[in-house]
Amino acid sequence: MKENISQLERLEKSLQTKFRKELLTKFIKGIKTYDLIQPNDKIAACMSGGKDSFLMAKLFQELLRFSEVPFSIEFLVMDPGYSEANRKAIENNAKLMNIPIKIFDSEIFDSVVNIEKSPCYICARMRRGYLYSEAKKLGCNKIALGHHYDDVIETILMGMLFGGQVQTMMPKLESSNFEGMELIRPMYLIRETDIIHWRDYNNLKFLQCACKFTESCSAEKIEDMESASKRKQVKKLIASLSKTDPQIENNIFKSVENVNLATIIAYKDQDGNRHEFVDEYNKNKKD
Repeated sequence: MKENISQLERLEKSLQTKFRKELLTKFIKGIKTYDLIQPNDKIAACMSGGKDSFLMAKLFQELLRFSEVPFSIEFLVMDPGYSEANRKAIENNAKLMNIPIKIFDSEIFDSVVNIEKSPCYICARMRRGYLYSEAKKLGCNKIALGHHYDDVIETILMGMLFGGQVQTMMPKLESSNFEGMELIRPMYLIRETDIIHWRDYNNLKFLQCACKFTESCSAEKIEDMESASKRKQVKKLIASLSKTDPQIENNIFKSVENVNLATIIAYKDQDGNRHEFVDEYNKNKKD
């Protein structure tokens, strides 16, 4: 028990000192920049068992200590059908890190295990619905997900390269299916390398993908799947480009902050109406 307490003290102190600039400061900056927390919010910090969501939980705990804005947190874990070992790993990490998690069960893994086309996408969509529903039962008005800066820039490039569109992973969204609920991403400005550094510095072990499909695959098969995935391809592309130009990552992020509609061939407004450059050009020419 003494060893656990000392490790807890070490990882909490590391957030306050060694990793304060890279993690805690950027966490707070993201919340302030995108106005993610309002007075009396009750937020469900959704934890999957991975490094990102566990770090998010600890950062929320740190923020609660000194925040001038009153808010509360529920630490919510959905078990979509984990193996006994994986569920135990989550519970052990939560105990080690002094995070009072609430676990609820679902059968999502069983629902998507036989889906051949985009099972991960469907699984993620189903997870979000269950999380919204359970968070609402707990009286929460927001759910928080642990997506970080690297997720954002990868999504931007994935949309362009594989989706033929310019879009990004937004820092907050109103739910279209759960009235009064909102999704926030408070880790929006935090780099994945810093998360990994914090994890390794504190000798922490977290789950990666723990679905039944990957459990039944060999290590070689999983590696092949990851190498072939679109996100992995984009991650490797960004890393390769960054070797010759360290501003590449920042430029990708800034590209969706500096959109000039006058230089866009076509775009859709918030109501879904399409605006064509040619129509506007011809209208101005006649005038």
